[in-house]
Amino acid sequence: MLHLFQLFLLLLALIPREAIAQYPPPYTSFFAPLHKHTDAVNPLYSVQIMTAYVNMQFVHSYFLIDIDAPVTWHDCIVQWNMYPGSCPDNTLCTSPVSCDEYQCTEVQTSYSYKSPYCPRVKDTTPSPEGYCTCSINVMNPINWPCSQALLNYDNFFVNTSNGRNPLPGFYAAFSNAACAPSSAFESFPANVTGVMALSLSPSAFLVSLDQPPLKRTFSLCLPSTSSAPGILFYGNGPFHLLPQSNIDVKNFLSYTPLLKHPDSFGYFIGVNSIVIKTRSIDIPGNTTAKLSTIEPYTTLRTDIYNRVVRRFSMVTKRFPPANPIAPFGLCFSTFTNGTKVDLKVPDIDFNLPDGKKWAISTANSMKQITSDVACLAFVDGGATSEHAIVIGTYQFEDNFLLFDLENSIFGFSSSLLRKKTSCANFNFTMGSG
Repeated sequence: MLHLFQLFLLLLALIPREAIAQYPPPYTSFFAPLHKHTDAVNPLYSVQIMTAYVNMQFVHSYFLIDIDAPVTWHDCIVQWNMYPGSCPDNTLCTSPVSCDEYQCTEVQTSYSYKSPYCPRVKDTTPSPEGYCTCSINVMNPINWPCSQALLNYDNFFVNTSNGRNPLPGFYAAFSNAACAPSSAFESFPANVTGVMALSLSPSAFLVSLDQPPLKRTFSLCLPSTSSAPGILFYGNGPFHLLPQSNIDVKNFLSYTPLLKHPDSFGYFIGVNSIVIKTRSIDIPGNTTAKLSTIEPYTTLRTDIYNRVVRRFSMVTKRFPPANPIAPFGLCFSTFTNGTKVDLKVPDIDFNLPDGKKWAISTANSMKQITSDVACLAFVDGGATSEHAIVIGTYQFEDNFLLFDLENSIFGFSSSLLRKKTSCANFNFTMGSG
């Protein structure tokens, strides 16, 4: 049954793109749930992907979202001669890419973390059976160790949607990924067994989702709680969140150009200044901000961080201070004489090119650390940090973020809480096709 199912998926993939464009499908996007994990050193976020079809049902796996990673990799093994029963129980087996196939050359020469900590692999590794496998190095994005992985042919499956609900069908994404040893995942949250590359790399997972009539656009809506999932969309929408199911979330978005960095497959935007309560904090010209799904909090180079903290301290003088709790440098007591203090603080506005403004509201700027201490959720990145600004995931939570790869623009909503909705409000009830 498994082989028949795989044959069906292969035939589906061979349908000409022109035919699909001529007869548009009932769906307007692909989607996958996003989950927040709080059992690691810092909060992390995973995407839930279907990785195999076993006993007439899909197996769901969880991959860390990494918008910087050059290639997807996960806990699996490659098998040259797969047959029913050859794969060990509770193990995902995939077909390897041989060292003499063009995919091996392309991935080895085009992808790199561009980091001295994880040099590009150029050699190949013979398998125990004597076959020539395709080796690449992959880097753990949490604590940066490198591991050797084997490139493979992977089948990933994502659900389809009309933007309001899931639809009955699914999409098979045929992608090159890599199998890494289990030791590579020791620092990961429980049940997270992979890294999903959502970067500009030619080997990223997004390439396998390129299917007309969908646009080369993906959106992230990270949840602020681990009790309910957020949502990842691929496609141009529309996108609807409860309770305002008649409103396309794209109506809330402002847009700014996506910038490229010569040493990264990640995403960057320009920042002209940071404004707190009408006072502009000047930053060096041509400053870019890196967008990160791994860094838990926005990190500012020391010169910028000091100015932001100084200004923020001035506009929050009415709040009782508290001793800083690492990694934060500015904290407040949330109780005064036994009475809880409402820490509603001014927005921190990132002024972007073309007059656009990304407002960081209280929900994304203040982090409750203990029952009686809350801190400004910005971190000092040091005087010589590689990037002057890195916008982290705490500032992403309950913000709808759209990456339009066709037009190189970035859409952002600011806090959806101000629109009386959140990233945990997608209706996962199955709709009709």
